[in-house]
Amino acid sequence: MASKADLVVRNGWVVTPGGMFRGGVAVKGGVFVAVGADEALPPGEQTIDAGGRHLLPGVIDTHVHFREPGLTHKEDLGTGSAAAACGGVTTVLEMPNTVPPTGTVEAFRQKKALAEAKSYVDVGLYGVVLQDNVEQLPALAEAGVVAFKLFMGETTGGIPAPDDGRMLEACGLIAKTGLVLAVHAENNPVIQRWMARYKAEGRTDPKVWDEARPAIAEIEAIQRAILFAEHCGTKLHIVHLTAREALPIITAARARGLRVTAETCPHYVFLDSSQANTIGTLSRMNPPIRSKDDAEALWAGLLDGRVDSIATDHAPHTREEKVKPSIWDVQSGFPGVETSLPLFLTAVNQGRMGLPHLVRLACETPARIFGLYPQKGAIRVGSDADLVLADMEREGKIEAAALHSKSKLSPYDGWKVKGLPMMTILRGQVVMKDGEPVGPPRGRVVRPDPTAP
Repeated sequence: MASKADLVVRNGWVVTPGGMFRGGVAVKGGVFVAVGADEALPPGEQTIDAGGRHLLPGVIDTHVHFREPGLTHKEDLGTGSAAAACGGVTTVLEMPNTVPPTGTVEAFRQKKALAEAKSYVDVGLYGVVLQDNVEQLPALAEAGVVAFKLFMGETTGGIPAPDDGRMLEACGLIAKTGLVLAVHAENNPVIQRWMARYKAEGRTDPKVWDEARPAIAEIEAIQRAILFAEHCGTKLHIVHLTAREALPIITAARARGLRVTAETCPHYVFLDSSQANTIGTLSRMNPPIRSKDDAEALWAGLLDGRVDSIATDHAPHTREEKVKPSIWDVQSGFPGVETSLPLFLTAVNQGRMGLPHLVRLACETPARIFGLYPQKGAIRVGSDADLVLADMEREGKIEAAALHSKSKLSPYDGWKVKGLPMMTILRGQVVMKDGEPVGPPRGRVVRPDPTAP
C-alpha cells in the first residue's frame, strides 16, 4: 500500500497551461508527490474535498511594494503578504525602493530577516541599481537577491535614475550574474519637462497625469534598455508595460534572439485614462493608465504572447497620501495584490481568456522568467505544493474597506466579480480559507536558479 501523503486534495479540476483534467493532488514534505485522477492518489493524513472547484498553481506576483522597512505606515511585510494570500498569491517578488533601499548586502539581509519572520507567502527580494552602488551588484547576487530593479524614471521613494554610463556598467555586471534586470522604463528628462509644463499651465485634474508622462517617454526608455541589454547580454524584463507602440519594439528584439520579457498590470487592461477624472486622484500611477486603445492592445498582447505575464505593482498608500484636490500632491499607486485574480477570473467567466492561459500568464511564465520554475508556478511532481482553490461560480463584490492591505483604497471598489479564490495553500499548508489568512506566517525567501532556461 502506498505511504500516506500529508495532504490530499480530491474532486477538483486541475488546471495547467496545457489544459484541465478532473482529479487532484497529493502533497508530502511540502511538495507534490502525485498529480492525477482521484483514484490514482494515495491516502492522506488530511484530505480536502475540492467540490468540483478548480485547482490552480499558486499565483506568482513579480511586482509588489510591501514598504518594509521604512515606510510601514503604508504597508508592511505582514499585511502585504496577508493580502497576497487572500488574493490566491503564494509567491511575491518585493521591490527595493524601501528606506533604506535594498542596495547593499546589509540592507538585503535586514529585509530577508523581516520577510522570514512576517510573511504569509514566499518572497523573492529585488536588489536596486543606484548611481553609487553598481560595484556592489555582484555581492547582492551572491547574497540571494531574486533579480535587480532599475528605475529609469522618477517614482515612489525619490530614488534618482542612474545615468546612462552607470546603467550600461550595471547591465554588464548583471549579465555575468545570470539574473534578470527589471526596468521601470520612462525617460526621466522627458517626464520632468512635461510635468513642469502642465504644472505651469495650472492643470490639477487627474487626467493630466497621463498627458504629463507621455507614452514616448516609455517607448524611448524601452528602446534604450533593449540596446544596452543587447550590448551586454543581459536578461531584460520590462515592468508595468503600458504603451501599445512598445509592443513591436519588444517583438523585434526577441526576433533578434534577445532575452526580453514584459509584464502588464490589471489596471492597464481593466481601466483607461478616460476614467481618470471619475476615479479621481486615486488613479495616479507610474507609468500612467493610458487610453482605451492601449488597454485593448495590451489585452491582445496577453492573449497572443507579446506580453508575457501579469503582475500587479501593488503600491499601497494612506488615504491622506492619495485623496487630495490636486493630482500633483498625491502619491502614485494603489493596492492590487488581493484584487488581481478575481478580476482575471471574472474575465475568464466572460469568455475573454481561457483558464489555462491565465495560469500561464500568472503562474508558470512569471516563475520561468525569474528562474523559479519548476520549483514554483507548476502543479507537477517535485514542485512546491502551492495551490489556489478557485470557485468559478462564486460571485462577490470588491470592497476596498475589506482589503487586507493597510491601504483601504481601490479603483475597483464596488465592482462585481465572478470567480474567487476560496483557499490558498503554500507548500502544503493552508494559509488562506474563505477570504481570511490562516495560521502563523510561513513564508520563506526564495532564491532563483540563474541557469534555468
